[in-house]
Amino acid sequence: MDESNGIRLDDSSNPPPEKSSLPGERQVIETDAPALGVQAEESNADQEPKPAERKRTTVRVEYKHSLATRWMHWINFPLLFVMIYSGILIYWADSQHEGLNAHHVYRIGIGDWTLFRFFPRWFYNNLNLKYQLAQGLAYHFFFMWFFALNGIAYVLYTVLSGEWRNLVPTRHSLAGAFHVVLHDLGLSKRPLPEQKFNDAQRIAYTGVVLMGVGSLLTGLAIYKPTQLHIITALLGGYEMARWFHFWLTLSYVGFFLMHVAQVIRAGWNNFRAMLIGYQVVPAQATKREEVSSGQDAP
Repeated sequence: MDESNGIRLDDSSNPPPEKSSLPGERQVIETDAPALGVQAEESNADQEPKPAERKRTTVRVEYKHSLATRWMHWINFPLLFVMIYSGILIYWADSQHEGLNAHHVYRIGIGDWTLFRFFPRWFYNNLNLKYQLAQGLAYHFFFMWFFALNGIAYVLYTVLSGEWRNLVPTRHSLAGAFHVVLHDLGLSKRPLPEQKFNDAQRIAYTGVVLMGVGSLLTGLAIYKPTQLHIITALLGGYEMARWFHFWLTLSYVGFFLMHVAQVIRAGWNNFRAMLIGYQVVPAQATKREEVSSGQDAP
């Protein structure tokens, strides 16, 4: 009897383990819940990048233009300017006005009717370019060799280095160039594909190389029409070679103006790449580029 009372006393004084453990467990959860919330906030804070880290991951520096490309580009710029300037001196001295040595090289018209004449008298008068034939010939015949050598070196480097793959147009370049024009005019919101040179640039830069070849051949035909009579004959004769040479020069001027306008539009990042070789690529573009190449995006 005492034992049963003892047992009952023990039962009443010591509740069953499972019953006592339930409040204990609830207490632990209640007391640890704030701690877990703090830990969760800390883990989320660790996952979220700090402002400095976000700033570092928004851009990436990429190598765009090689040293050889940059050197030949900037060497060609003053050479082309001197060639055009000296060519204007030669043409002016040969045809001072419409009535003296007037021929069809310098004008736009049909038959004897002239719509526009290159170049108007005020152009030469304001620049003081009259009667400098000897100076124009000396400049032109001297610097043309540097212009030709620099162009040949560029073509050889482009072929041997494999850079031609980024420059030569593809069968889709014509449609791509039309898209670039619409995009630049704000008529198309579709983003341009990520590539070193867009399709319009591929066509333009390849065209400039072909224009350089044409200028070299027509220039040699004018420079030595007797010794290089085969080239002169293939071009249609001496006057026709002058015609081609003159309009190639005007094409250079048109390309140069368009090129400068596009450089200004592209901004400092594009211009800096031609100075130091590197460009800054946005993280969004970097991510698209890595995903398209099959790599994991950061």
